[in-house]
Order: sequence, then structure tokens, then C-alpha cells
Amino acid sequence: MFTGIIKGTGTIKSITGSKRTSSSDRRIRLELGSVGKGLKIGDSVSVNGTCLTVIILKKTAAEFEIVKETMDRTTLGSLKDGDSVNIERSLKLSDRLEGHIVLGHVDGIGEISDVIKYPAEIKMWIRVKGKELMKYLVPKGSVTVDGISLTVVDVGKYKFSVALVPHTVSKTTIGTKVSGDTVNLEFDILSKYLANLIPKN
Repeated sequence: MFTGIIKGTGTIKSITGSKRTSSSDRRIRLELGSVGKGLKIGDSVSVNGTCLTVIILKKTAAEFEIVKETMDRTTLGSLKDGDSVNIERSLKLSDRLEGHIVLGHVDGIGEISDVIKYPAEIKMWIRVKGKELMKYLVPKGSVTVDGISLTVVDVGKYKFSVALVPHTVSKTTIGTKVSGDTVNLEFDILSKYLANLIPKN
């Protein structure tokens, strides 16, 4: 479990395999730097919002296996050597919940449709691939974008917007995104449970 408060960024050292290979052949190796301090084999790490399990550790580098479902549902398969990714370690019971409850289970991929820069913030519009997912979004609600806990500003028919403050832009990879880029989306678990409990007519 995570909170969507990014602790730092990591660098892709290598990705092996593809969507067409068996899961045992798909691995991602990351350089974590100081974010990986104290990490152990078997620990969970959020990589661009995707919960992965450490299988190999070599100093400040960690290796993870990626199953087919993860490759199909997230943007991890499109990453390249040298790319930066958002990193969050799993939550401790003593930690503050500064963002919102995040599971690291990506619901789908969004495409950035517009980036509007203002003096004190950036407004980003994200188009959701799958209209059925829009029901989980409400203005002032929470959404996770590439692992970052953000507040929803506007909700349209097929897209939504978030406001990015300078700190978020400088400390995560979101500031490098442009129109056409894709991002991992995880919707608020409370919204998903509520939608599942409401009788469908």
C-alpha cells in the first residue's frame, strides 16, 4: 500500500522481454540511488504507480519481474533505458497519510491531451482510455497519475484535469510530460468500491 507521495525518481538501467514473451523473461532493472536505502528482497516498490516486488538487489540497483497483466495494463512496456520513473516505497503503519490510499494496481492508461502553463501552476488535461473508468472521477477527488497523488479539478465526458504545483513538477517526472504522452492511472479505491456496491439498473 502507498500514498502517492513520491520519494524520488529512479533510472531505467535495462528492460528485458516484451509483451510477447513469457513473464519469467520480462524484467526491469532500476537504479534507485538513496531511495533504495534499506530495501530488501521481497519488498514492494511503486514504479510509476505500479506495485512491483524486488527480486534482486545489487547495491543501489533493484530488479523486478513484470507479468503479462502489468505489461498489458500499464506504460512500463514503453519505457526505455535511461528513462526516469517515479518511486515510492511501501507505506509503514507509522507513516502519515499525506496523499490518499493507493494500492499500486493500475486501472488503465491515460493520454495527456493538453498542458497549460500558468505563472504559479500547470494545468494538465488527461484523456481516459475507457469511458467506463470516468465514473470513478469527481471534482476535488483523488487520482493517481504515474504514482503521484493528485487532486482532480475538472471532469469532462472523456477527460479530466489536474493542477500541478511547482514542487510536484520539480520532484517527479510529471513536469517532463507533453501532449501525446501516456501515463498510468489508478482511481480512488473508495470510488471503486462505492460504484461496485450501488445496484446497477
